[in-house]
Amino acid sequence: MLSNAFRKTLCIATVLLTCLWPAAQGQDIRVTLLGTGTPAPVMNRFGPSILVEAGGQKLLFDVGRGALQRLTQANVKWRDVQGVFLTHLHSDHVVGFPDLWLTGWITTGRDAPLRVWGPSGTKKMMSHLEQAYEFDIGIRVSDDRASADGVGLLAEDIAAGFVYEKDGVKVTAFDVDHAPVKPAFGYRIDHAGRSVVLSGDTRFSENLIRHAEGVDLLVHEVVAPETYRRDGIAPERAKSIIAHHTTPEQAGEVFARTKPRLAVYSHIARPTATEQDLIVPTRKNYAGPLEIGEDLMVIEVSDKITVRRPGGL
Repeated sequence: MLSNAFRKTLCIATVLLTCLWPAAQGQDIRVTLLGTGTPAPVMNRFGPSILVEAGGQKLLFDVGRGALQRLTQANVKWRDVQGVFLTHLHSDHVVGFPDLWLTGWITTGRDAPLRVWGPSGTKKMMSHLEQAYEFDIGIRVSDDRASADGVGLLAEDIAAGFVYEKDGVKVTAFDVDHAPVKPAFGYRIDHAGRSVVLSGDTRFSENLIRHAEGVDLLVHEVVAPETYRRDGIAPERAKSIIAHHTTPEQAGEVFARTKPRLAVYSHIARPTATEQDLIVPTRKNYAGPLEIGEDLMVIEVSDKITVRRPGGL
């Protein structure tokens, strides 16, 4: 039989656990926009790269220019990243990889091989990078005593479908329309009943809508046509670029049909785009929660979605 004192203690503990349970369930998925830009070499929007943290894991999606610097600003050590997923092999999505891979290896003491998943050609690219940096790698191992295991790359060419699962974290790749680039992927991350979809580069995509329906967070690329005229880009070149991406009006239709708890713009073309360029036209088709992404913006996906903007870059 339980004593009165024990009953009282048990009751207090139960109340505390009940109160704290939402907090324990919180931050189920944490998304950090490391880079929200395009190939344009500007300081406020680095190359496309997104960090997703869930189930004690850190996964990186695309590695654009400055990804290592942004990880450092976010206080995330490269050695703690378990894997990299590439949406496609356009240079602005991979140009930061050699820096992140090699500089991160020698400065953070990474001692385990890195897994890399991406579309056809990923394995070949990684093999060629190992060859290109063969001299540096050899010197770092023999002279600097860096871990030979830490510079290893375990690359895999993937097809659309389920590509990763560990400790309840699931990653699914799905085809998007970035033709003539084929394949090009978006990714869906699921964990503990929470879900995040990253569009990658795409035109308006019915397949993306199918995979993003009812998602908690949808991070979607966007192109603001007016910025090309304003920035003096040649009309024919502007027309070609815009045709490969999603306008705010089109994105608004995507959001209206998928109904995410929060939609966020990233990979913003051009980087000079303003709220007037992006939000106003989106509102023609979508009235729900919407944010313009910034480098180092953090989105916590839990019982509620919390957005924290950086104090300064």
